[in-house]
Amino acid sequence: MSRFVILLGGEVRPTSELKAQIADCRAIAADSGIRHARALGLVPELWTGDFDSVSDQMNAAHAEVPREVYPRDKDRTDGEIAIEAALGLGATALVLVGAFGGERPDHAHLHLTQAMKLAEAGVPTLLTSGAQEGQALLNGPRHRFDYAEGTLFSILAFTALSGLTVEGAKWPLDAVEVPFGSSLTLSNEVRGRLSITLAQGRALLMAHLNEPEKI
Repeated sequence: MSRFVILLGGEVRPTSELKAQIADCRAIAADSGIRHARALGLVPELWTGDFDSVSDQMNAAHAEVPREVYPRDKDRTDGEIAIEAALGLGATALVLVGAFGGERPDHAHLHLTQAMKLAEAGVPTLLTSGAQEGQALLNGPRHRFDYAEGTLFSILAFTALSGLTVEGAKWPLDAVEVPFGSSLTLSNEVRGRLSITLAQGRALLMAHLNEPEKI
């Protein structure tokens, strides 16, 4: 498996757990996402985008990183360009670091839908800021997660959901139907070993990680 980190422009908390998740991964930076590289101990093999959010300081600090510069007037985001570059280099799994927060909630929303699309295409994709994690819940298999007791999580639905089962949670569900727009799947808590099964629909698990140790 060839696992790539995509450095995006959102928020990042460089915890020891996050650093362990991305150890030995290849990295590509999208525009201002380069600012997370040193804190995470990464040297991207490519820096891409339109560079409209890149400061002189970032330019100087990462002058050695190869670049692919795109015009500002384009029909793809910098993150989307970076993901396509990783796939072109043989990526079979992705970690989108800096996928949440930041000044562009529209981009953060796109990252959620991209993760869903990539997972459905057979490319496992983890969204993370170090404080939150997200990953798609594909139809059929039982998804198991090793989150700590009490971890807050939500299931974000992009469609109506059918046959949703949630085990190892404060509020378990047993093959329920969830109408589109329902808040039923928000703000649950891990109780034991969390597992989720979805028969039909599109949804993503969002976990709010417990406060990490100081590093």
